[in-house]
Amino acid sequence: MAVSHRPSHPSTLSTTIPALSRARFKPGKLMEGRSMVIETMDSRALRNPYSDYDGNPASTQSLFDSQGRLTPEFSQRLSSKVNELLSVMENGLRSADPRDCTSYTGWTGIALLYLHLHKVFSESSFLHKAQEYVSRALKSLTRRHDVTFLCGDAGPLAVAAVVYHRLQRPQEADDCINRLMQYHETVVKGSGSLPDELLYGRMGFLFSLLFINQQFGQDKIPLDYIQQICEAVIVSGDHQSRRFRVQNQTPLMFEWYQEQYVGAAHGLAGIYYFLMQPGLVSSVEQLHRLVKPSVDYVCGLKFPSGNYPPCVGDERDLLVHWCHGSPGVIYMLLQAYKVFGGPGYLEDALQCGEVVWRYGLLKKGYGLCHGAAGNAYTFLALYRHTGDHKHLYRACMFADWCMNYGRHGCRTPDTPFSLFEGMAGTIYFLADLLQPMRAKFPAFEV
Repeated sequence: MAVSHRPSHPSTLSTTIPALSRARFKPGKLMEGRSMVIETMDSRALRNPYSDYDGNPASTQSLFDSQGRLTPEFSQRLSSKVNELLSVMENGLRSADPRDCTSYTGWTGIALLYLHLHKVFSESSFLHKAQEYVSRALKSLTRRHDVTFLCGDAGPLAVAAVVYHRLQRPQEADDCINRLMQYHETVVKGSGSLPDELLYGRMGFLFSLLFINQQFGQDKIPLDYIQQICEAVIVSGDHQSRRFRVQNQTPLMFEWYQEQYVGAAHGLAGIYYFLMQPGLVSSVEQLHRLVKPSVDYVCGLKFPSGNYPPCVGDERDLLVHWCHGSPGVIYMLLQAYKVFGGPGYLEDALQCGEVVWRYGLLKKGYGLCHGAAGNAYTFLALYRHTGDHKHLYRACMFADWCMNYGRHGCRTPDTPFSLFEGMAGTIYFLADLLQPMRAKFPAFEV
């Protein structure tokens, strides 16, 4: 979550993500002297300086051809910037917190970046870098029984398993998977204190299993283990819907830290996105009876602008982040369109794209969770689903913004070189754009 950040030294990776993510929202009104300023999406974004796509091939000929293939010149520019920023990142990581093993702000996130670069560029040095960083992560596991890919020990174990798999060291890969699966019973049968969301809850563990199966290219983790997690989530959502007495509005409801969050990181949209993945909910009847009307409930929370609130009942139309707002909700909408059909989901998703184009160049910076790189994945998701070159053009414009890293007066993140807050995430996006039809938001999209 990315609403209230406490300052830290700009060259360290922080271990305060739980505190940051659990911070309460700041008021939507800021007092400045005697005047009162109403905070808006505009106040959190920098003006988009780019002309929008007009359908004229001349406006895109320096970026991609009529088939959507990037030009050699633009690809080279992306690759050069990846290498340039990698050098800056590596230098900055020398003073990073050695104890932060997480994917969100720590060593596993850097390992995941290098694992991705190995896939994109097929350079063995990147794979060895991934091994170096994930080894650091395995030596500093949280041991707090956190179960998620982004903020717990599941991330280091899952990424290490894939690194060892690519290094053709199957015994070490299997050892990591066996250690990971020791959490499974706790996740399925865990106490009521275990949330269901992505950063700290069941869906964060579920992603770890999906990540392994995806990267191994086989069902290394049997489907029924994954379905058991989804069933536990549905039982939890049904219970909470009854507890909050909202069964008539939505069959499933979820809470995290006394708030009913809406977005991808902590909320409903992220949970429903996973529940709609093929085969994860074992009963098609459940999918239509419980998940679809719950998705429709989230659709009904949309602001007139096309954006979405961070929490149920929050009327402030402020946040355009992957973690809160349109850039995260769009994945739920596009998946609902694929699964259930109906033009409404796609129309809402396209409206998300308009919100991001106007308000997505954030003063917070260039990161994935709450920055321009993460918001740019909105356009890549739309491009993958529609094939419309407008969305690819917009992604390229956000990439241009990111390639001018540090020149816009944005804030310095608490963890400036990390995957989800800092430079590593921007590098990941720029490399992903080289293969736009394959690009997926890291540690989230499946």
